[in-house]
Formats: sequence, C-alpha cells, structure tokens
Amino acid sequence: MAAVSCCELLAPSDLEECELNDAIILQHGILAFFLDAFFTCRKNALLAKSSSSQVEGDFAMAPRGPDQEECEGLLQQWREEGSSQLLSTVSDGPLVDKGLAESSLALLMDDPGEQDAAPEDKWSSRQLSDLRAAENLEEPFPEALGEEAPLSEVEGPMWAAVPVQTGPQYTDCAVLPMGALATEQWDEDPAVVAWSIAPEPLSQEEAPVWPFAGLEQLQPPPVEIPYHEILWREWEDFSTQPDAQGLEAGDGPQFQFTLMSYNILAQDLMQQSSELYLHCHPDILNWSYRFANLMQEFQHWDPDILCLQEVQEDHYWEQLEPSLRMMGFTCFYKRRTGCKTDGCAVCYKPTRFRLLCASPVEYFRPGLELLNRDNVGLVLLLQPLVPEGLGQVSVAPLCVANTHVLYNPRRGDVKLAQMAILLAEVDKVARLSDGSHCPVVLCGDLNSVPDSPLYNFIRDGELQYHGMPAWKVSGQEDFSHQLYQRKLQAPLWPSSLGITDCCQYVTSCHPTSSERRKYSRDFLLRFRFCNIACQRPVGLVLMEGVTDAKPERPADWAESVIEEDTSESELDVPRTVGTIRHRLRLASVYTHFLPQHGRPEVTTMPLGLGATVDYIFFSAESCEHGDRTDRRLYRDGTLKLLGRLSLLSEEILWAANGLPNPFCSSDHLCLLASFGMEVAAP
Repeated sequence: MAAVSCCELLAPSDLEECELNDAIILQHGILAFFLDAFFTCRKNALLAKSSSSQVEGDFAMAPRGPDQEECEGLLQQWREEGSSQLLSTVSDGPLVDKGLAESSLALLMDDPGEQDAAPEDKWSSRQLSDLRAAENLEEPFPEALGEEAPLSEVEGPMWAAVPVQTGPQYTDCAVLPMGALATEQWDEDPAVVAWSIAPEPLSQEEAPVWPFAGLEQLQPPPVEIPYHEILWREWEDFSTQPDAQGLEAGDGPQFQFTLMSYNILAQDLMQQSSELYLHCHPDILNWSYRFANLMQEFQHWDPDILCLQEVQEDHYWEQLEPSLRMMGFTCFYKRRTGCKTDGCAVCYKPTRFRLLCASPVEYFRPGLELLNRDNVGLVLLLQPLVPEGLGQVSVAPLCVANTHVLYNPRRGDVKLAQMAILLAEVDKVARLSDGSHCPVVLCGDLNSVPDSPLYNFIRDGELQYHGMPAWKVSGQEDFSHQLYQRKLQAPLWPSSLGITDCCQYVTSCHPTSSERRKYSRDFLLRFRFCNIACQRPVGLVLMEGVTDAKPERPADWAESVIEEDTSESELDVPRTVGTIRHRLRLASVYTHFLPQHGRPEVTTMPLGLGATVDYIFFSAESCEHGDRTDRRLYRDGTLKLLGRLSLLSEEILWAANGLPNPFCSSDHLCLLASFGMEVAAP
C-alpha cells in the first residue's frame, strides 16, 4: 500500500489547520535561527565596545570591525535569500501571525527611513531595537546573549544612544546624556549640566526597567530637568519670622512690606531689536505667552509694591492695569516722552499704603543737548497703614522712586544728568519739615554695572567727574581704544536747569521771601529820567519826532538816582568744580556676588553676556570698615532690610538657554526685597 501522508487522512477543515501549523512552525524556526544569529552579533558588538575608547557625539557608536561586518553580512544574506519566502508564507496566514512576523522583521531589518542615515546612526537604532526586543522576550536578557559571556562581565561604562530632541517647541534645547544621569546625582551646580524638556514623561508604571545584570531593577533616570530647578532662586531671610499681623516682635514692632522691581521687556522694543533674541523660540516671545507668565510671576511673589520698567502703553491699559487692579493694586503709569511707546509704572496695594503724592519725572529738556532723551521716572510718597489693633501708632512715609535710565553706553554724561533730576525730585518729595528725609527706596534699570562711577555716586553720595570719559560712567563697555572720547566737563549741566550740584532744586536750597516785593507806579515812573534812559542806543535808526525826542529833566530831579537797597540778593545756584553730591544715604539690597558659586550676580544677559544693571537702593548708612567704606556693610535706619530673593549666575542662565526662556518671559530677572519700618508712638 502506498504511503499516505497524515494530511490526506484529515477532513478539509483539519487540512487547513495542519497547513497553518506547518507555516507557523516554519516561521518560528526561521525567526529563532536569525534571532540567535542577531543576538550573537549583538554580544560580539558589546564585547568590542567594552575595549574601545570613549565615544564622542550625540549618538554612541559601536566600533566597526569583523564582528559588525559579519553581522551585516548575515542580515544582508537573510534579505536576499529568506525574506521573500518568509513574507510569502506569512501572507497566507491569519492577521495575528502576520503581525507577529512583521514585528519580528522590524527587529531584524533597518527602518526604511534610515537608508540614507550615517552608519553610526543606523547602529544606534539597532541597539535601541535590540533593547526593546530583549524586554519582550520571556528569557532574561543575559541568557539571550548566551552563557559564554554574560553582560555583567563586560568591562567599560554602560552606555545608550539618546537622540537629540527635535520637537518644534524646544528646538534650542540641549539633551542630557543618559549615561551621565545614571551615574551622577544632582548634588553639583546645575549650571554645568545641560537641560532638556521631554514631550510627555512616562508614568511610573509605564517606565521601562533596565534589564542589565548587576544593576538590579533600576528605573531609567529622567532626562527632563524642569526650568524651576535650574532657575531656582532662594529666599535669603535676614530676620525672624513675623507674626500673623505682619509685624515683627524684636526690638520693636515693624511694618513689613515687600517690593519688586522688574524690567518686563516691552514687546515693541523686542521686535525692534529682534537680533538680540535669535536664541529664543518664536513661541516664547509671543506677548500672549509672556503676559501669562508675567502675571503668574506677580501672583506667585505677591509684592506689596511693584515697580515696572519697559511697560508698553497699550498693553498697560488693555491688560496689565486691569489684571493688576483685580489683584488688588492701584497703579500709576508714566509713558516716555516723544514717540516712545513704553514707560514706567508703580503699583501698590491700597490695603497696605495710602497715597500722599505722585510725581512723574521727565528728563527731556527742550534746548539742552545734554537732556534731549525721552527717558522718564516716577516718584510716589506712600503712607503705610498699620493694623487698627495696635492703637495710636505712626509710621514714617515711604518714598518710592522708579526709573529707566538711558541705555547708550557712550553717553554717561546724559545718565548722570538724568539721575541728578531724579534725585532732586526724590529730595523734594521725601523732605520732612525738619529738613531730614523719610525712608527712600530707589529702584529701576539704571543701565550701569556695579562699582561704576554712576553706581558709586548713588551709593556713596559723591562723584568727581571732571575729565572722566563719558563711556566710563556706566561701565557697560570699554571704549578706551577709540581715538575720540567724549569727556565730562564742569559744570555738567547749566544753571538754567535749576538743580544744584547737590542734586536739589534751587528753590529747596533758599527760603522764599515772606511777601512779594511791591513797586508803586510813581517809583517806576521815576526811572524815565535816569541817565541810562536818556542815553541814545548805538545803531538806533533816527526817526524825526520819534527816536530823536529827549525827555526834559525836571529841575528838582537829581543827576543820578540812588536805587533802593534790596533786602534779598538774587538767588545764586551753588556750584562746585567737577563734583556732584546728593544727601540721600542709600545702600544696595544686593551684594552683586554669589559666594556659594563664586560668581557675580546677573540680572540680564544681552547677547549672551551676563550683567547687572537692575538695582534696589534703600535708605541706610554705610558703615566704616577700616580705611574705606564697604558697600556690603551698612547700618539700618528707619528702613531695615529683612530679606531678598537671590539672583543667579551667568552659568546657570546659560543652562536655561539665556533670557528670555519658557520660564522667564523677560530679558531681565525680577528683583524682590522685604523691608521693615519702625512703628513708633505718636
């Protein structure tokens, strides 16, 4: 009897099932063979990697050698000989088996989109596919590699390929190497480490587990470092904790308040100087995005007084002022003169202060070349409101000045003249009846660096400027190499400005007359016959009956008229030779140095270079330290510094791609300080 196959003895339905099983067995056999060959090549590649030098670049590459060439040869042979047979077999089977075959082929074949990629990029993709395939196997990863050389015995650092993030929102972000994150903790300064933002971080349950032997079951370290961790700013507290009423129980009760100074970057100015913000993604420069970030920052710190610079006028009236009013602020705004669209604003909470007066300051003076710029300032006199439960107590008024001085680094003479006008206004507003001054807080963007002549003038109260190069006043840039240098001459501004060299208005230096001088008509008519009145002016056109007439002198009229002695001489503006002063004793809230990092503080980063140009000065007397006055040592007066928000270094801001960035929506950092004022019995 002829031999009959088992398939001939089966029913038609059983026959189809038998053919399907044969196809599946064939398929699994082929897959097992090539998977074994693939992981053998993977083992050889890892062994070759362990003895290679350190790899550089965004992608880690295995060294090319015989093992890799053998692996690629096997894969190429598989493509030419067996891929068509396997695909034809799988195509006849059910969808489940077809999907299994296609997913298996994806592990062995290169992605079609990688055909044009560099060899090292392809190799990185194979390694990632290898890791994913190993996680889906039932056997542990070391056993898949074989018992001959387990992975735990491989020497050299563990490594993995991490592609650079190319999302549209964060194209400027750098990417952290995963190997460095796996072995290092965040104990060191984050300024030395780059940052990245993951599109959607995996949840704890979905995060894959590292399957390497000897590393136990470790979760892969995150590659995202949030901005608030890089740009973390600490609150430096210089006092004890206040009580529930906001008053501190120390030597005496104090009225405590916080003040913020912030250059928020006007949108018009940003668009006019777009070359300064090429490092920023366009989305984070959009005003809608920036406005939401700024309001969130105001709401988070919740200051009692808010001093803003570069406030665009239409944005102020349409968005900022209504939003700040809803947050409980009363706002005052002064736009720059001329055709400028931005200005300064001072906002305060009426629940904490009562307005006594508000004085806008314009630096533009027609006819004066020194003061032909459109910068402005704003000075407010506020009366602190103490809780009613304290009884009859009083607090001195507080003078708050906010300004944005000219930027031009070459025109230090203009900066000094603008500052003199502001200090004269502060001197007038803050002057008390006894001639002293109430506490003063002066803040803003002064466009001058620490220890520059302008900075020292505000801090020390005196500056000898005669012969000083104008560019040196602010210290922003060094123009000493230029042949022509504008130098400051004395007097710096003309007497017609009405401001003395002590930065006071002339009327503030001299008492006014008790009553106005009165001249009678008869007294004035007597001057018709004085000698000078009867003298013919040179060049006067002779007109008969008009200019040739000479009044007859009365017989009883003396030859000369003795003018009455005046009790008051004409007011003279006191001037000094090449020196200006002011009588406000001011100290800086910030020391302009970060001792924990050994780096200077930074408030802005124009063109990627960190600098400090924003300040908060307050009424305090500098203390004598040896033979010199140290700006970091001061004696508290009626205004005491209780705390401040720390600034950052240039390196830390570099790690966040500079300013602005998705977290800070201005090219300046905000300044925040807490003060205390003495509360005394009336």
